[in-house]
Formats: sequence, structure tokens, C-alpha cells
Amino acid sequence: MNLEKLVVISGLGGVQKVAANRSNGLIIQDIDSGKKRFVGSRKHQFTPLGSVTIYSQDPDDVIKLSDVFEVMLEKKDSLAIIPANSSKVELHAYFSQIMPKYDADNVHASDMKKIIKWFNYLQERDIFTQLEAEEKEAAAKAEAEEATKETTEVDTTKKAVTEEPAK
Repeated sequence: MNLEKLVVISGLGGVQKVAANRSNGLIIQDIDSGKKRFVGSRKHQFTPLGSVTIYSQDPDDVIKLSDVFEVMLEKKDSLAIIPANSSKVELHAYFSQIMPKYDADNVHASDMKKIIKWFNYLQERDIFTQLEAEEKEAAAKAEAEEATKETTEVDTTKKAVTEEPAK
């Protein structure tokens, strides 16, 4: 799951989609309305969801947010997603069930609340389905380009073999 185009911006609610990057900020697209606007980097801080990680029990390892979201999607039928305003104990119990290797000492309840809010926001707007479709399209396109490249290489090789140098 590629979350690189999704960003959380301080002072703005929800998750936004990056439309373009400028030297002094971002042009973002509202997921609900589709409207684009400029947000300056002097006034706001940007957090791309693709760069968000949580601590794991292994000090040399971290867990990507995309991995957490994938597990939450897989387990949403068997394990109900708890409300973001749940107690600290309930949040830790939920995260220990979906991510058993997360570091309970370093991952705070406020971090878990943000993750659940982001997940609910994206799920309500069916963004996960869109991301999967985009990944499948990109994979199919790459596969088609690879097949075209192999065909071209075979044709070039055949020409090189059949053409003999003139004497």
C-alpha cells in the first residue's frame, strides 16, 4: 500500500492528497471535494503518511503505517476497530492484537488515536480500494513495459544473429 501521496497537515483536519510540490509549500487536493489549493510551508507542517512508522520491540526495526493499515483491513471483520476516543488500556489491548510486536512503552495512546482516526477517515472515503486499484494498474503497466522490452531485445538479438558482416 503506497501512502506517499497522502499527507496530514497541521491546522487542517483529515488527510489530504498531494497534487503538486512547490519550493514554498504543497498544492493539495481535498479528498472529499476534489478542490485544489496551496498550503504554505511557513505556516503549516506536513507529515506524509508514507513516512510514518511506529516503534517495535526490536530496537533496530520499525513498523510502517501501511503495514498497520493492511493488518487493520485484514482483521476488521474478525476484530472490530475501536473508537479513537477509547481508553488507554483499550487502545493498547487493540494494538497488541493487531500488531503484537509494537513497543507498548514508546507508542503513546495519542499516537494510536491518530492512527485509528486516519484509518477511519481513509476507510470511510474508500481510499484503500483506490490505492489497491492504482497499485494493480501500475503493476500491469510495468509488466506490459517489461514484456515490450523483452520482445524488443529478442528482435534485436535475432537481427544481430542473422545479419553477417559483409566481406
